[in-house]
Amino acid sequence: MTTHVDLFDKPVSQDGLSSSWPKRFAWLVTCLTFPLIFVGGLITTTDAGMAVPDWPTTFGYNMFLYPWYSWVFGPWDLFIEHGHRLFASVVGMVSIAFVFVAFKWEQRSWMRKLVVFALLLVSAQGVLGGVRVTENEVLLAMVHGCTAPLFFSLTVFNSTTYTRFWRGPLADCRTAKGPELSLLVKPLRLAAITTVLVYVQLVLGASIRHVPVTASTQTFSTLVIFHLVMALVVTVHVIALAVILWKNKELATSIRRTGKWLAGMVLLQVGLGASTWVLNYGYPFGWGENKLTANHLVTTYGWWQAHITTAHMALGSLLLVFCVAVVTRLLRLRFVVKSGAGEQDNATT
Repeated sequence: MTTHVDLFDKPVSQDGLSSSWPKRFAWLVTCLTFPLIFVGGLITTTDAGMAVPDWPTTFGYNMFLYPWYSWVFGPWDLFIEHGHRLFASVVGMVSIAFVFVAFKWEQRSWMRKLVVFALLLVSAQGVLGGVRVTENEVLLAMVHGCTAPLFFSLTVFNSTTYTRFWRGPLADCRTAKGPELSLLVKPLRLAAITTVLVYVQLVLGASIRHVPVTASTQTFSTLVIFHLVMALVVTVHVIALAVILWKNKELATSIRRTGKWLAGMVLLQVGLGASTWVLNYGYPFGWGENKLTANHLVTTYGWWQAHITTAHMALGSLLLVFCVAVVTRLLRLRFVVKSGAGEQDNATT
């Protein structure tokens, strides 16, 4: 069996993985991360971040030994904050198990390193969330919210390396040799730029959600304006990326299909953003009485306000990881096509 070391080369031998357990754990971590992000966003939306004032204990109890009846039947903010801690612990423990599974069955050394890095990242994320509680620091809460999508993106990359597409990206293309390298340059560049823009928009959104109540109205209004402008930029880029992926018939079908998902998600995201504004401020987009810049904050959330606002945040993270998936698949396809062209050149010389 040939050993491969390149990041975008064959994952293992031509026969595939020696065990399906690494793939299962990779997808399990990914699937658990999204609801964890949603719950974390709901905590920020409902201002429940300090419902439990100590960490890593919960009101002096070991986190895992806190009385379940006090948690389940207690106040809502306690229920969701303590639940978030337990959920995060589950993700951490699954990540630890993934490391053991990867070192037992994963044959790619670079993949084992990525799994370890993912564990370190989720551990740092947990510590960051804990320090945010002990220090009662809003800035740390914002950083905590901005690093969560990065971990989510890494889990998606790890999961992608266990897909059928990764093992044979050319099988999904129109031709056996795949598209010309020149046809991959534009979509790859656009996908990379779009990914960065989506993340910047997430950071702007986190800045608005964590703006201190003592901040001036000018500060909040400026952030809102930047967020709205960036929303337009991101929407245009995502739609352009979806169009270029779908029109490029030479690309793998799975990549072109992801473009359709991106277009649908960004349109839904715009709708959720508009709904968030209407529910929080009571009038569409602030038109009338010169309210466009949103010179007041809503600190009390009803059920619809809380969940639609949180869904807007969570869908932003989902949009980011779909962009990451597109970039990853395009890079994989580019590497395989380039390798095939190089082998053909060597055969003719």
